Amino acid sequence: MGQSTPQLEFRWTSWFRVLKTPEVTRTKLVRDDGGLTAWCAEASKALSLAELARKVRVSWNPRMQTTAGRAWWPDRAIELNPKLKECEPDELWRTLKHELAHLVAYERCGRRRIDPHGPEWQAACVDLGIPGEQPFHTLPFKRRRMKRKHSYICSNCFAVIHRVKPITKAVACFECCRKFNNGTYHDRFRLIKNKP
Repeated sequence: MGQSTPQLEFRWTSWFRVLKTPEVTRTKLVRDDGGLTAWCAEASKALSLAELARKVRVSWNPRMQTTAGRAWWPDRAIELNPKLKECEPDELWRTLKHELAHLVAYERCGRRRIDPHGPEWQAACVDLGIPGEQPFHTLPFKRRRMKRKHSYICSNCFAVIHRVKPITKAVACFECCRKFNNGTYHDRFRLIKNKP
């Protein structure tokens, strides 16, 4: 990375309009469907990533509960949680940059395997104007609690593992497999149904 790339600038007004109505006390954000995709394409072009600029797509995923966003490579797709529309605009842009940084990092590295929040991603965050970005968000998205009613035990170390859904295939105790079998599965450490 011999030369530095210029940081990108956000221009709010071209992709979002802010509506203020008398009955609503707080500002509401109205989404412009192609705007987020257009910004990502423009940002990718500025970073000399023509293929990413051509293929990147941003969409809203209503099934997301606690995740703010997700990036898919090599599909070059970004999914955002619709709850971001209720947050401050800065949070939406930070999340969009965070997810685009994943695509930029993977695009630059090609097929080489990289850590999702490693140095390549951190460098992409700097290029997108969010240096020091953290891997996880602190947004107040309520987590759905699911009861873990299925219980399994390791016959070797007697560790108890609770699951939401029943185990349908052969699964072994990770710690025992790692300690006694170089991290590979062995039937000796298979989890068995724990009787209440």
